[in-house]
Amino acid sequence: MPEFTQSLLRFAVLAGQSLFGAIAIYALLELWPQRPSRWRHLALLSWRTKSAPDKWLRLLLVSRQQPSFMERELLLAGCGVTSDAAWYVLARRVLFAAVSAALVAAAAGHEHVNAYVPASYLISYLLILMLLITFDLVWLRSFRRVRALQITKEIFVISKQLLYMSESSLHIHAKLLRCIPFTRATRVDLERLLAEWYHDAGGALQRFKQRLGTEEGLSFVETLDALRLHESRQYYDILRVRIEDYKEKIELAKESRKESASYLLFVIAGIPILYTFQIFIYPWVREGQKLFQSLS
Repeated sequence: MPEFTQSLLRFAVLAGQSLFGAIAIYALLELWPQRPSRWRHLALLSWRTKSAPDKWLRLLLVSRQQPSFMERELLLAGCGVTSDAAWYVLARRVLFAAVSAALVAAAAGHEHVNAYVPASYLISYLLILMLLITFDLVWLRSFRRVRALQITKEIFVISKQLLYMSESSLHIHAKLLRCIPFTRATRVDLERLLAEWYHDAGGALQRFKQRLGTEEGLSFVETLDALRLHESRQYYDILRVRIEDYKEKIELAKESRKESASYLLFVIAGIPILYTFQIFIYPWVREGQKLFQSLS
């Protein structure tokens, strides 16, 4: 039994190393410059548009009608994930089961684990990973909040550029094309929108709205659709009003970030005070207590 446990742990370590190595190679390949696709509207016919098999959902007891599933689906849409949310839920269930099994195995065979890595370290890492998997809604909400703010900033800049070119006779497609250098987070989505524009402008705008997945993106796409259908001065007035709304949201986000930073700095500033009390004041307090006890 000990030899079997040792072989199992060795296999688990090698499998983990292979998995992390594959992830690292994939991340490096993603950084490699890619040739832009000539037919962007055909790029949607990939595995990302496929839904997760219902058999897998029933096997892992996943239901699309569960409130937790629908909440994760909305959060993933806000994070820019356009594929089926069931893939994420399935991967989360499998990863949680694998980490739980590894945690039980590490706790049961801690004597053999110490030969490779201290069991306390391994169990601590597994517990942290399990907490990250369990409370994934927290970091999903945080990522969606950060992404929504960044998209709002870029939509604000694009809207200002469109308002600046309101007197121009250029088509809305040409105006958006000139706004690409001012984007970063939405550049890929905006380039895909412009590539799909003359194939189906209405469908391209709807897909662009789904890829953004934010309230500001929804209002921005509605404005673009109105400008596409009716090149009128009234719609540029609506765009001016929404620019003010975007500006207010950006200012509110800045104020909330400053308030959070002030709280964090207050907590950090309290750490030296606690150490000062522990090192300098607390011994005097203890001596005073001993003196009063001796007097009594």
